[in-house]
Amino acid sequence: MSDITNAAPEVKKEIHIHNPKNKIKESVGYKTFTVCNTILMAIISIVTLFPFLYLILQSFTADQAIIAGDLSIQAFLDGKLNFDDFSIKTYIYVITRNDFEFLKYYGNTILYTFIGTVLSLFFSSILAYPLSKPKLRVNKILSPFIIFTMYFGGGLMANYVLMLKLGLKNSMWGFILPMLISTYYVILMRSFFMSIPKDLEEAGEIDGLNKWGVFWHIARPLSTPIIATMTLFYAVMYWNNWFNAKLYLQDKTKWPVAYFLQTIIRGAGASEPDAQNMSANIKSCAMVLTVLPVICIYPFIQKYYVQGMMLGGVKE
Repeated sequence: MSDITNAAPEVKKEIHIHNPKNKIKESVGYKTFTVCNTILMAIISIVTLFPFLYLILQSFTADQAIIAGDLSIQAFLDGKLNFDDFSIKTYIYVITRNDFEFLKYYGNTILYTFIGTVLSLFFSSILAYPLSKPKLRVNKILSPFIIFTMYFGGGLMANYVLMLKLGLKNSMWGFILPMLISTYYVILMRSFFMSIPKDLEEAGEIDGLNKWGVFWHIARPLSTPIIATMTLFYAVMYWNNWFNAKLYLQDKTKWPVAYFLQTIIRGAGASEPDAQNMSANIKSCAMVLTVLPVICIYPFIQKYYVQGMMLGGVKE
């Protein structure tokens, strides 16, 4: 105890500075800004979440309540919407339709998304890493060429003819290959690779690593934020895509779930009696089933998503 009381003035001053009670007082203007900013963010959050919450509410609502107009903001606030209006009939119809074919399409989507995301990450990263090296001479030709494809493409007919010539129509690869590499995502990854310290790469080369070894053992482990971000982007792109399936997958057993649900929405008012009865909320059910897996995955990679988007744009 005597050692503390007899401490040098500098030590006392340091202890005094780091005392948590000695906080800088917030000004009235800063407190006002904090309150206003919190209220504004809360309003924006409610406005953003309300449409999705409305879709969920509609998907679990019986058709009679929807047709009667009970599913509305005022009816919900007035308490007119009760448990008698709750129904899972639409979900049962969509999932069990035609001998549980929905689950088969869900399996196709999981397979396409997994294979497509892994391949897209691999090819995008091995393309973006060399582009991040300004001393590489071929970049003077390769970089403008890649950026050119971001603004100009061959068009739908050219892609369709190409898939036919390659024999990929009605194949899983016909669905995956047109989306294999996104120029915009490659540019994001290149920006992140440029922020990796060169000293680490040079140290790896001194230890005997070749260019591939430097990328795989040094650049790749340090790129977890951007890889997680691109994983989310590519996975959502493959998961929600139905247009490629419409073009290249005539075999119904190979459809992804997005295209299957799109056909259900199109035929919601068609000849099937069940579909006619549920035409009011079948669209909301299809949307919920499509977006639910992405919402469940996002919280686990949110921190990497924010890191990847911020660090990729920082230049020293």
